[in-house]
Amino acid sequence: MKVPIFPLNGAIMFPYTNLPLNIFEERYIDMVDYSLSKNRIVGMVQYKPNNEIYNVGCYGKITVFNETPDKRYFINLEGKSCFKIVREVNSEYKFRMCEIEALNDYNNNNLNDKLKIDLINNYKKYNKIKNINLNLEEVSNLNIVDLLKLIVMVSPFETSIKQMCLELKSNTDLYENVLSTLKIELASIEQTNSIN
Repeated sequence: MKVPIFPLNGAIMFPYTNLPLNIFEERYIDMVDYSLSKNRIVGMVQYKPNNEIYNVGCYGKITVFNETPDKRYFINLEGKSCFKIVREVNSEYKFRMCEIEALNDYNNNNLNDKLKIDLINNYKKYNKIKNINLNLEEVSNLNIVDLLKLIVMVSPFETSIKQMCLELKSNTDLYENVLSTLKIELASIEQTNSIN
């Protein structure tokens, strides 16, 4: 399958999640126009430090779009499947096109909801320190897998950490990595504060 690619660090998407985007660059306005005229699919990927794109991303379908008077788009992408880039396709478009291959979804092994308590406690501390404006009561009602995906999507984790989480093959691995990341970040902030 050939899809237009939107490389954007930090804006990671998982299958079965929603990613709102504000599109204002001309080439990506063209990308949205192209996608709306075809199957409404857009592939999200991140950049490596050397400015190459990672070869694993997630594609989504545009489910909502609004055009502003100044010709920008507000769109919502609904995550469909992770993918691997097979090759970049030469095209006449200003945006990048790639041939992709869909990857199998997570091994949806069930996670015990008791694990949520430790996750939420650490995430509340992290949220407070990072000043993330999120309704934690509402978030706490999500099932643990959706909560893990949301944490990765909205938290200011490094690009490499977000990418690693996207590429993990099981929910158990996702849980362990997200919790570990939160604890490491909290410990690092506490250490910095104690030095100062």
